[in-house]
Amino acid sequence: MSNEKDLDKSKVSTKQLLSHKLLGEMVPKRGGALASRIGQLLIKAMGWKLVGSIPNVPKAVMLAMPHTSNFDGLYSIPAILALDLDVKLLGKDSLFKYPILSDFFKWAGVIPINRSKKGTVLQASIDQMKRSQSLFLGLAPEGTRGYSEQLKTGFYYIAKESGVPIIPVAMDYKTKEIRFLEPIYTTGDIDADMQKILIQYKEVVPKHPEKMAKALQDINN
Repeated sequence: MSNEKDLDKSKVSTKQLLSHKLLGEMVPKRGGALASRIGQLLIKAMGWKLVGSIPNVPKAVMLAMPHTSNFDGLYSIPAILALDLDVKLLGKDSLFKYPILSDFFKWAGVIPINRSKKGTVLQASIDQMKRSQSLFLGLAPEGTRGYSEQLKTGFYYIAKESGVPIIPVAMDYKTKEIRFLEPIYTTGDIDADMQKILIQYKEVVPKHPEKMAKALQDINN
């Protein structure tokens, strides 16, 4: 019953068209009026809509699922620009060796991470979240554009240890909607919390449904 209520909430929240004007004052923003306008024009030209809501909080972990195609980035980048939303992503520190590329990645919101040691990415992400006054961290739990048996759960522990909400985001190719779904605060019961997250992805259709992670396929079957 609780899962059905969670799903109902997500359906109600995603009916609302979302724009940069609806973001609260605490939500981190890029502050680029021109880039925002360009993003809005691109999203409209491609026939997509931004729906749902984003909680007025300074820090959060944003989930991008399902992720089955390079086209996901083609649509998500204009969406982020259109909302004037400042979302940070994780990238290898080796990407920052060259000045021009380094400047570009910094502008794009990429945080350099040393991936050479096991566990360092998770801890570095937690540390970054804790010491930042304002940070939306974007992660793709599937970890690949192909089929995966397990979702990566690092995002859960980043949110739990930092005390920030998880904001699920879905890209539905059937309705051409990028949906910002119901935020979830971790309780420590990862199985129950994951179910609350996954149930919101029911009936979401990605570019390649057969490549969705097993957990997402299960929720849709």
